[in-house]
Amino acid sequence: MIHNLLTAEIEQLVDVLLQEEGVERPDSLKVITEHPALKEYGDYSTNIAMMLAKMLRKPPLHIAQKLQQLIEEQGNARGLFAKVAVAPPGFLNFYVNWQEWADKKLHLAPANSMQEKKSKVLVEHTSINPNKAAHVGHLRNSCIGDSLSRMLRHAGYQVEVHNYIDDLGNQLADTVVGILHTQTEQPYVRFGDFCWETYAKVNQAYKDNLSLLEERSSVLHALEAGNSNLAWVGSLVAERIVLEQLEEMKHFGISYDVLVWESSIVKEGLWDAAFKLLQQTGLFYKVTEGKLAGCWVLKQAGETVESKEGADFQADKVLVRSNGILTYTAKDIAYHLWKFGILPNDFVYKKWDDGLWSTASVGRKKAIGHADAVINVIDHRQQYPQTMVKSALNALGYEEQANQLKHVSYGVVSLSPETAAGLGIDVSDGKSAYAMSGRQGIGIKVADLLEHMESVIDAKRSRKAGISSKSIAAAAIRYYLLKYHLQTEVVFDLQQATEVTGNSGVYLLYAYTRANSILDKAKKETHLQGITPGFDAAKLELPEYSLLRHIAYWPEALGAAIKQLAPSLICHYAFELASLFNHFYGSCSVLKGEQELIAHRLWITQAYKDTLHQALQVLGLPTPKRM
Repeated sequence: MIHNLLTAEIEQLVDVLLQEEGVERPDSLKVITEHPALKEYGDYSTNIAMMLAKMLRKPPLHIAQKLQQLIEEQGNARGLFAKVAVAPPGFLNFYVNWQEWADKKLHLAPANSMQEKKSKVLVEHTSINPNKAAHVGHLRNSCIGDSLSRMLRHAGYQVEVHNYIDDLGNQLADTVVGILHTQTEQPYVRFGDFCWETYAKVNQAYKDNLSLLEERSSVLHALEAGNSNLAWVGSLVAERIVLEQLEEMKHFGISYDVLVWESSIVKEGLWDAAFKLLQQTGLFYKVTEGKLAGCWVLKQAGETVESKEGADFQADKVLVRSNGILTYTAKDIAYHLWKFGILPNDFVYKKWDDGLWSTASVGRKKAIGHADAVINVIDHRQQYPQTMVKSALNALGYEEQANQLKHVSYGVVSLSPETAAGLGIDVSDGKSAYAMSGRQGIGIKVADLLEHMESVIDAKRSRKAGISSKSIAAAAIRYYLLKYHLQTEVVFDLQQATEVTGNSGVYLLYAYTRANSILDKAKKETHLQGITPGFDAAKLELPEYSLLRHIAYWPEALGAAIKQLAPSLICHYAFELASLFNHFYGSCSVLKGEQELIAHRLWITQAYKDTLHQALQVLGLPTPKRM
């Protein structure tokens, strides 16, 4: 990767310069290389001379000239730069030797730029409550998690993807109560749709019949105890819902390695083992008075029980309720101790599907878990519970594991006023966005969205010989949910999401198939068959240069996305790449002209296709030959 080679060389020469001047290098000094906005200033630039000026008590222009001399003597980062220039007030500008870059095929180089030298990363994502159909908010989680997994695999990491199934929680209990105590006459194609309505109905029924809340408590106890009629009903509901959710995710290219059922955490004694460890810390205690009397609570290091006991916020720290029922956070702490291989207990597994294993009561041992790093994709509302898991690891003395636990937080998905109105929501209050609510039955189901998008795509296609409309629809939805910055609240607008022009997944697929079409035509046309693609830097025109420059930036764009755990950076890169290619295609005739020029432009087209192919794969989008 050019960026890494250049930065390493400048770092080394800065050390040489500081040693010559007898100045100790401060830890805070970092060499930063950037992409100049104007091509006149080269392909890479650094302001390191200006950062050194005060330290060396010399003009930055003088320091830049000295570094320029050292760089030229060292060989310009293995000959990858044709020129190094100094610009006032002290910038160093680097101009890529495009012939050398092309000959070394650096656009195909891998991009392992994460600083941690960890071999196994466990990524947990999706983790939808198994009580109703999935909605578009859940899908954003899945798309983010799946793309992160693809990025890490591309960077050479061993990645294990987990989908945590909360089959002991309130939501499943609500659906079971609803099945037993509410009535539904309407026919449903999918079980998840029936449960969607049932879940909303029972939450409305709770307001009119408080005894149903007692029934929910009974169901919760039954689910955790297992083996009773109620427990079997809960298990059957959860398994049927999970089957449907997994099938829906397959349409979007999303898969998993392991399903971890919350009931398995209890049955395998993971919490019991975690409970014993926590009791030894002094930070885990049983409240004896006040609202939380009888509850087991985990306090932060440095807190005093006396100063915090009874405070409202402390409810978030309860791990075991006074009635003995475990909170979600308690089981999550036990799960994470297992993820890092800290607990002696382990699961057994049964095969669920091709390549997918599930924790089970009876099964076989598998080499699963024991991760070096853990990434959890959970929306920003779960920030505090994730902090509690880290606190537990730190309290137990596992600081290294706590540091390797990453919470990828993201903004929730809400509905635009137009989309909300279409679902029958009262929008007279004039809000800019409306929250989805499973309890009220408000939201756009994944299956319904895919069907709608498929019909939109199908109506706009003039030819249907290539990839299916459903695959295009899934790609469009996936890209729409990935292109936003993670912390952005996605205000989902059905009309906007189904656009096929502009910054969309459909635009990327068309830009990819266009390159395929050009390359295929070059192989089929008789007068072009003898031409072998070959790059010639002397023939570079401005649109070609702009495209090549962006292709050269691919490894560092991917590296930045991996380091920041931000798939949206890949979306931005891919959209600009496709736009630059379309400009190149419109400005430069690829298959007409002298043979040497055709060969040159075919090489650029192939380099573009190879690069976009990688970007699409990392984003989880298809790479079709035809549309």
